[in-house]
Amino acid sequence: MTEQTQYHALKVDAIKCIGCTHCMKSCPTEAIRVIKGLAVIDHDSCVDCGQCHRVCPTNAFYVEQDDLAKIRKFKYRVILFPSIMIGQFPEKYSENQIYEGLIKIGFTHVYEVEQPLQLLIDSVKEYCANPVNTKPAISAYCPAIIRLIQSRYPSLTENIILRKAPYDLAAHFAIERFMLEGAQRDEIGLFYATPCIAKIASVKNPGGEGESIVDGIINMNHLYNEVMKVISEDEAEDHSIQRQNLSSEGVLWSLTRGESRNFGSRSMAIDGIHNVVRFLERLENDQVKGIDFLELRACDQSCAGGILLTGNRFMNVERLERRARRYPLAKDIPFSNIKVDVKKLKQKLIIDSIQPKPVFIFGKDRIKAMEKIDRAQRIVCFLPGIDCGACGAPNCHALADDMVNNKAKMSDCIFLQQMWEDEGRITANKAFLNVQKKWGTNRFKADCNKKGRRNEGF
Repeated sequence: MTEQTQYHALKVDAIKCIGCTHCMKSCPTEAIRVIKGLAVIDHDSCVDCGQCHRVCPTNAFYVEQDDLAKIRKFKYRVILFPSIMIGQFPEKYSENQIYEGLIKIGFTHVYEVEQPLQLLIDSVKEYCANPVNTKPAISAYCPAIIRLIQSRYPSLTENIILRKAPYDLAAHFAIERFMLEGAQRDEIGLFYATPCIAKIASVKNPGGEGESIVDGIINMNHLYNEVMKVISEDEAEDHSIQRQNLSSEGVLWSLTRGESRNFGSRSMAIDGIHNVVRFLERLENDQVKGIDFLELRACDQSCAGGILLTGNRFMNVERLERRARRYPLAKDIPFSNIKVDVKKLKQKLIIDSIQPKPVFIFGKDRIKAMEKIDRAQRIVCFLPGIDCGACGAPNCHALADDMVNNKAKMSDCIFLQQMWEDEGRITANKAFLNVQKKWGTNRFKADCNKKGRRNEGF
């Protein structure tokens, strides 16, 4: 299989960016630097977790997505969305009213992706039961975590469960249903509403398959706002037929422990990408024993805390937990409801092996890389270790790495400059010009309306 170029949905608006370092300091993979007063993303290191988008006080990070008008070119316009979408809406709106709102904005069919979920549960259980497969088995649900493992913990890629996410299951299910009814594939437009940036990237550039089955991807925040413009408080038509395969497990799947409660005698669920990073460090160092299944999610409260969600994540969780009580267990939903070839559908859930894509900070040449590591360690000895970010790197170790890669200089450290100025090795004017070159002219003038105050953007 030919290697695809890594796609990234996150972009920086140079007009809005003020170089405040919030993004740089919060990035779990140290993929951001501030250069000439602007945030710059290193796309080799970025995993599209969206932490920078979350903390930016000026909304300088934006997401590339498909235009909603794209749906008009298809006869059958299918919106696929995780149940977390329903959790955003105030309680006064029923499921049918939300479904009706989606139809009003142009879709002909509405599917929550966590159905028929028992097929995926059975398939994952079969994978985990196979003694050939490496333990602990790591869920492939969260694409930001998959990219993190590929780039930072490549030895753990063999632990990833080779099964597609629920939206792929729902997409294949919808296509099979339409084609059984006489529709042609090119008449069917499948659009996935995503709560996070990483899923946009995964649809545009799938990790374990050549091309995504989905025709377009829509920012869930944008979709929510469009539905709220047209949603009615009047009684809506009954759309329960489109939810007939939705289960209690399906409603909870995108929440923390939504997956792990179904697999293994010892399973764990970890949310929040910084928590995941710390756990993966321990796992890679063989400090974690006896775990069968790992559910790892980049966002706090999992998809309920997705970057592209409108509602409060804790309210989303509470609403979905109440909603799940109204639905049957997945095992109690008869396969006769599915009305497609179950065996064929399960086969489509299997993906190719996910290959490691390690980021070689110091290059692929092992000997030269070792020399650079040694140089970086010596450079760190001369840096203050304050990790202030004023150099445009997130910490002193990152600055040292940048220096050995000829992307930074010792003079970028303002503390060293201050010491050199005191020793007479550099003039005050030269030191100021160095700082100004990094952060821009007029950056240090008084401005009571400046963005980036305490907790702003969090």
